[in-house]
Amino acid sequence: MEARAQFILETLAVIYPNISIPLGHTSPFSLLVAVILSAQCTDERVNKVTPLLFSEAPDLPSMMQLPIETIENIIHPCGLFRSKARSIKGCAQIITESYNGKVPETFEELEKLPGVGHKTASVIISQCFNGYAFPVDTHIRRLANRWGLAHSQNVSIVENNLKQLFPKEEWHDLHIRMIKFGREYCPARNHQITNCPICKNINH
Repeated sequence: MEARAQFILETLAVIYPNISIPLGHTSPFSLLVAVILSAQCTDERVNKVTPLLFSEAPDLPSMMQLPIETIENIIHPCGLFRSKARSIKGCAQIITESYNGKVPETFEELEKLPGVGHKTASVIISQCFNGYAFPVDTHIRRLANRWGLAHSQNVSIVENNLKQLFPKEEWHDLHIRMIKFGREYCPARNHQITNCPICKNINH
């Protein structure tokens, strides 16, 4: 298993030597909003919507004051817009009033915010605060199972398995590389093993 994990790590690093998070953002709060919007929505669509939203409310106080109907209208293309709008407005209010306008940096505090689960908190901690976290989305869960790194659909189990297999210094870049690879080479449907640089080289 260690040899397989090392092969995957090295292969992904060669394919994606330079990585950046696919969600556009300028601050921890703007990334938090982007991740909330990304639920059941493509990153491309989120990246079109967030500039419009932040042009109306460029900071936390203005987001807190922005009418919920305005937020809903702007984020409508991202789906689930009513619950997402409540989460965004609620986060703005709590962060402004309880955290002096700064996004909290711990799992415990982040996961208390409306609309913020463990995966969202993991993204913020990993990308904004250089903490050790391994966000697991549907792509990573699929790849972990397909590659024999995990044998569960439970996100927590998959996350723990990956954390045990890979050095924590690799988690930040690896989770982004796995997402990109899952989209480009190892999709859920119409997966061609012969065209997949990892699947064609590992034995299950």
